[in-house]
This record gives sequence, structure tokens and C-alpha cells, in this order.
Amino acid sequence: MRGLLLLVVAAVSAYADSPMLTSRAALGSLTGEQIYDHICQGCHMQGGQGATGAGAYPKLAGNGKFVSWEFVAQTVLNGRGGMPPFGAPANQEGSSRPHLTDAQISDVVNYVRTHFKNSYKSTVTADQVAALPHPAAELFGPQ
Repeated sequence: MRGLLLLVVAAVSAYADSPMLTSRAALGSLTGEQIYDHICQGCHMQGGQGATGAGAYPKLAGNGKFVSWEFVAQTVLNGRGGMPPFGAPANQEGSSRPHLTDAQISDVVNYVRTHFKNSYKSTVTADQVAALPHPAAELFGPQ
């Protein structure tokens, strides 16, 4: 399990080291698709097919769990199974992982729920994401 966690952290760090992703202004201008392409695709692959090998990365394509937008949003906010929490502040010591705002999380949630053989058409708003518990953000404190 430790190996998987290190692999995930290394993959996320590689994406986070990109100048485009370290700028909050640049992150704010990305669409849900672009956020997926720059942050999520490294593990979940193009087309959301997932991957196995040095680690196991769940497929997003045709994922029945996505019927619940809350499941997807909580996963992005707080991490799951070795995936880091993208709702936690990015400025914690030793972290180069990008922080996503509630609006960015809603954008990527809407994208993955309507692509990759997923057809959940309800639109999730930033206010809905903001109303969810944010334990990862509370754990690491204010930015």
C-alpha cells in the first residue's frame, strides 16, 4: 500500500510542478475537461479507463458510483484509497499538489459524470460542493 501511495504522490507531484498548475490564476481559468487532462488523466488515463500495474487506478468510464455526484465530489475533495485530497490547502509543508476550489471541483465532477460512457446529466454547482463536509481542508487548516 505504501508503494501505491508513493506512486500516486509522485504522479500528482509531476503534474503539480507544471507552471500552469502552480498558478491559482491559471488553475481558475481551466475547464472541467482541462482539469481532468492536467490532474486526473495521469492516473485514470485518457478516456477514464483506469490502470493497473505498479498501482491500481479505478476506471471512471461507465462507473455506476457516479450516479451520486456527492460520491465523486467527496472523492475529489478528500481523496480516497491513496488518491490525495484536492480540496485540502496546497500550501501544506512538503506538498506540491494543486488545490481545487469548490467551483473547480464542481466543473471536474460535471465533466467526468457526463463523459467516458457516463450520462449523468444533473449539473453540480460550486454552492452544492461548498455545502459538503471538507474534512481534508479542516485537517490541514486554513490557507
